[in-house]
Parts: sequence; C-alpha cells; structure tokens
Amino acid sequence: MALVPLETKDVPSHRVAVVTGASSGLGVAIARQLAELGWSVAIGARRVDRLREVAAEIEAGGGKVFAHELDVTRYDSVDEFFRAAEASLGEADVVVNNAGVGRPGPIHETPPERIAHEIATNLIGPFYVVRRALPWMIERGRGGELVFIGSDAAKHPRPRQTLYSASKAGLENFQQALALELEGTGVRTTSIRVGPAVSEFASDWDPGDAESHIPYWRRFGLQRFEGAMPAEQVAHAVAFAVTRPQGVLLDTLEIQPAAPIGDPETP
Repeated sequence: MALVPLETKDVPSHRVAVVTGASSGLGVAIARQLAELGWSVAIGARRVDRLREVAAEIEAGGGKVFAHELDVTRYDSVDEFFRAAEASLGEADVVVNNAGVGRPGPIHETPPERIAHEIATNLIGPFYVVRRALPWMIERGRGGELVFIGSDAAKHPRPRQTLYSASKAGLENFQQALALELEGTGVRTTSIRVGPAVSEFASDWDPGDAESHIPYWRRFGLQRFEGAMPAEQVAHAVAFAVTRPQGVLLDTLEIQPAAPIGDPETP
C-alpha cells in the first residue's frame, strides 16, 4: 500500500501563549520570543515584582502581554491564573511548561520539604497546568501546543542531582504518553531537552556548589566542558517547535552548547 502524504497547514499567525516560570532566565527569553512572533503572551511566576518588569519590557517592544502570579504547585493558583489570563487575552493556544527548580546535593542530606517542593514544581506542576489548559484545546477542535522544558539530565541522570534528574525523566515520560493520548485531537506535545544554559536556575544554590559539583559530574562524563548556551537559543528552539506546520509532530528537541572551536579538551 502506498503512503499518502498527510495534509499540513501553517499555524495561525496570531496565537495566545502561556509561559510558566516567566520571571527570569529561560522563561523571560521564551516569553520575549513568542511576543516577537506577534502573539499575545500570558506570563506567570511567584515573583510578581519581576513579572511586572518583564511585562513592561515586552510592552515597550510593542508586544501584548498579561502578567499574573502563579504557583504551579497549587492547582487553585493554576486555575486562578488561567481564569485571569483568559479574561484578558482569551484561551491559550500554546502552553510552555517552564517553571522548574533543582538544587544539587546528596539525597541523604536533602530536607524532606525540599524533596516535596522540587517534585511538586518540576513534575506535579506541569500536570496541573495541562489539566487546566487541555480541555479547551480539545473541545474547540483546532489543536494546540503543549511544550515541556526538560533537561538532558532526563537522559543522563546526574549524581547529587537525583531529584532533578528523576523529575525531568518523569516529565519526558508524561509528554510522550500524552502525545499518544492526544492522537487525533490536533494537540501536539513537545519536549525541549535543554543542556547547560545561562539562566537564574542556580540562583538559590549554596555558595561554591557549582565549583564543587561540576568537577564531580565530569568524573561521569557529564558537563564535559565549560560554557553554557544563551537563554535566547532555547527560546528559538521553542519558537521553532510551535511554528511547525499543523500535521507535523516534533516529539523531542535536544539543544546543547557546542564545544568551543579549538578547545584542547575536545577530541
């Protein structure tokens, strides 16, 4: 039997996008990039003062943005955020699950409350966000985009970052199972598997953590050379994924910093 080409069509020129964890780092870069596409963007995070600064910056550049407090670990906060965003911009066509945390350290020295918080932010939070956003995407019958900002730690787990590695592996598994569950709905799911990138991800690490843990990870072939990608490169990867023609599914996109040219440590 001959294969029949699938029908594809461009995504709409204007869409409403939601970005979680958008008060700093990757979230800010992603929100800016989607606003530059001419899309309306709803940004959420716990740090409202920082959200306002990001919103003002996007508006100064001509973008349409809505900012509202969001704690992805609480479903009532997720619901309140979406209600407010929908009232301001309309229902979301694109949702980027970006909120995440990950402090390094041996698991036997990790306080139980930190274990709960990290799993809640990195894994349960995206479940809450998808649960709230997805019914509208399915009911309207025009499809949508669910993007999950993951980590290469899902594929190459890091010692002393067991919580983060496990939660990001769970996030990828969630995305892949969801892709199968949503077949025939037009709603696409994509994991952006991110390597080292410049962000505020490590802002709450203890002093000296990077200096002690990065050499340790290199013993296992991880974090092989110094250097990290600008956050804007991750944002470009997100924009690439959500602007593919409808009818095309980009399941997983991994983005890594390249070794510096002439790096003597590079084979």
